[in-house]
Amino acid sequence: MKEYPFRWKDIGDIQLGRPNLGQMTHVAVYRLMQYTMRAVLEERFGIVAVKELFVEAGRLAGQEFCKNLLNPSLPLNEFIAELHDKLIELSVGILRVERADPEKLSFVVTVSEDLDCSGLPITGRTVCDYDEGFIEGIFNIYTGKDFSVKEVDCWSTGERTCRFTIDRSK
Repeated sequence: MKEYPFRWKDIGDIQLGRPNLGQMTHVAVYRLMQYTMRAVLEERFGIVAVKELFVEAGRLAGQEFCKNLLNPSLPLNEFIAELHDKLIELSVGILRVERADPEKLSFVVTVSEDLDCSGLPITGRTVCDYDEGFIEGIFNIYTGKDFSVKEVDCWSTGERTCRFTIDRSK
């Protein structure tokens, strides 16, 4: 896996830099950044390349998120509970495990009220590429193994929740 120079500390001291406005922002502002960036990148590089970039960036973010905000030494059930709570605390989404096979490292999870897509117009294509990578990165740090994550349901395909399959890479 490629090494990147980004580390959690590169986010900076938000409390120092935003003493009046604090750490939170509006979802519309986050989506404005994400979807305008996606539009410009897709125009320049194409949809397939941009999906790969978003997955890769999400993977890096998930790894740093897990290292800095989660306890990867917890047993699986406790780790998933901690991840669930942290995603709610940060208003990212509501994680639910639909299926789990810990021996095969195979899971199906949903994320409701997803930061990236809940409420978007229906386009017929999944858009949570960053989330795919984010989940990969978290599971990579937790297990030390590589994963393949695929979004199979999305708000933008007409579902009311995002659904992801998570499988250990062969």
